Amino acid sequence: MDGADFDLYPGEVLAVVGDNGAGKSTLIKTLSGAVLPDAGEVWLDGKRVRFHGPLDARKAGIETVYQDLALAPAQDIATNLFLGRERRNPGISGFLFRKLDSKRMRAEAQRVFDELGIGITSIQQRVETLSGGQRQGVAVARAAAFGTKVVIMDEPTAALGVAESAKVLELIGRIRDRGLPVVLISHNMPHVFEIADRIHVHRLGRRVAVAAPAEHSMNQVVGLLTGALVMGEDGAITEAQHAVTAGLDQ
Repeated sequence: MDGADFDLYPGEVLAVVGDNGAGKSTLIKTLSGAVLPDAGEVWLDGKRVRFHGPLDARKAGIETVYQDLALAPAQDIATNLFLGRERRNPGISGFLFRKLDSKRMRAEAQRVFDELGIGITSIQQRVETLSGGQRQGVAVARAAAFGTKVVIMDEPTAALGVAESAKVLELIGRIRDRGLPVVLISHNMPHVFEIADRIHVHRLGRRVAVAAPAEHSMNQVVGLLTGALVMGEDGAITEAQHAVTAGLDQ
């Protein structure tokens, strides 16, 4: 990254787009605490923060759904929702013997799924029996349940069919409607233009433009991320002026 400016506002879906190697993953890993920047500042709700690891970001209310989903297929849905954050029984059985409160976790998991409108047969169903879209729903529900500030999603529809992708986009919209901002990393431009409020265009390690789907076309955004077009300070998009030089030897 090189001076990679980034802004996110409450209750919006901000899509981050860019070619392979543009620095999107590095940017997101920095925001989620997985990568420590050499310079620059991160501000959250008007306060400067510095994350020393992913747990710091999670404690600050930032949840990330990576492409591998980080699910335990052999465990049930409720267990996956509270993976690493298990609830213990009250009293001595939980404090001393570390016994888990499975009933409470299942009830809370069911409440989260009902609020987000995720249809499943049973909260005790093992994740390995779910479809790709349902597994994505479990990972997104976990992020929505514990993310109080930001939810980051890395290519959530990459391996899904048309119908399942539509359900995931609908789920993202529901999270936004709850007032929680969502950062969506995606190469799928139709999905980006369907759900995003703003589009952060990343190229060569920095932000080169912020486009609005209501004001800019898909072709313009593609031109910005490839470098064929540039956006001026006034928001106007023009063709890039490339200087060509050559050193020739015979």
